[in-house]
Amino acid sequence: MDTAFWESKSVLVTGADGFVGSHLTERLIQLGADVSILVRGTSVTGTTSYSFRKLPGRVTERLGQVLCCDIASADSIALMAEVDPQIVFHLAAAAYVPFSFDHPFEVLGANVVGTAHVLEAARRARRLERIVVTSSSEVYGTALAERIDESHPLNPTSPYAASKAAADRYAFAYRATYGLPVAIIRPFNTYGPRHTYDVIPKFIGLALRNEPITIYGTGEQTRDFLYVSDTVEAFLVMGSAPSAVGRVVNFGTGRDVSINRLAQLVKRIAKSQSEIVHVDARAAEVDRLCCDWRLASTLFDWAPRVDMEAGLTANIEWSRDNDGGKSDEIKRR
Repeated sequence: MDTAFWESKSVLVTGADGFVGSHLTERLIQLGADVSILVRGTSVTGTTSYSFRKLPGRVTERLGQVLCCDIASADSIALMAEVDPQIVFHLAAAAYVPFSFDHPFEVLGANVVGTAHVLEAARRARRLERIVVTSSSEVYGTALAERIDESHPLNPTSPYAASKAAADRYAFAYRATYGLPVAIIRPFNTYGPRHTYDVIPKFIGLALRNEPITIYGTGEQTRDFLYVSDTVEAFLVMGSAPSAVGRVVNFGTGRDVSINRLAQLVKRIAKSQSEIVHVDARAAEVDRLCCDWRLASTLFDWAPRVDMEAGLTANIEWSRDNDGGKSDEIKRR
C-alpha cells in the first residue's frame, strides 16, 4: 500500500467511534489524512452531545469536523455532503447480531436507510474519489464450499445479515446507476482491542473474571477471525487502490476456528479458571464461515499478518489492562 496516498487526503469516516472505525480513524490520522467523522449523538437546546467511546485523546485532538447525528435521519445527508470528502469510509451500523432479533426495524433504519443516506451524500460531494461501503461475511450464511469467495450466494439468516446484504446491494446499485466510485468490503469476523460485543470480547471478559464461559449450542460452529490491524489495512487498500472501484472483496484468514476451540484458547492464554458450559443454540446461527481471500491477494497483494494465538494474546492483555474483563458490554456503533 502506498502510505503517501493518504497525506492531506480529505476523509470522512462514519461510525468512527465504533470498534473498527476507531482503529481506522487512528491509522488515517497517523498517515497524515485530514479526517472528519460522523458519530451517533443527540442535539439538545442548541448544543450537540456526543461521546468518543473508543477514540483515544491523541486522535480526537487532530480530527477535522465532527458530525453528530442519527445516520438514519435524512438530515445526515446534507451534513455529510458539506464535508465534501475525497474518500468516504462507511462503517456506521447497528452491528450486534442478537440485537436485530428484537429490533429489526431499528437495524433496518441504521443499516439500510443509513447506507442510502451516505450514498446520497457521496453523490453530492464535488471532490469524491472513492466510497468504501462496509458489508459483512454474515451476508453469505453458512459456507456452501470449503471457503467463501465473492461469488458465493448471499443467504443471510438474521435481520442483521439481511440488512447488510441489502446495504451491500444498494451500494452496488448506486455504482451501476450513477457511476459512483463504490468499493464494497466484506470483512470476516474482526476482533481486537476496544471491541465490546461478539464472541471473543465476551469470552475474554468472562475468562478474566473466572466466570463460566457460555457457548451457544454444540460449539462446533466455526468462524474466520481476522485481527483488527489486518482489517484496517484491508480498508486502506480498498480506499486507495484503483482496482477496488466497482469491486466486492472478501478479507479473512482462510482458517476457521470452532467456538469450542476458541473458548479453550481464550481460557489457556488468559490463565483462567473459568468453566466452559453450553446453553441452547442461538436463533439464526450460521454453522460455518471461512474466507477465500485470493481476490484480495491478487488485486492488492494483501495478506493477513496476525495469527490467532498472537491476536488473542494482544487482545487479552489489552482487556486486562484497560477494562478489567468488562469487555462483554453490548454497544452499537
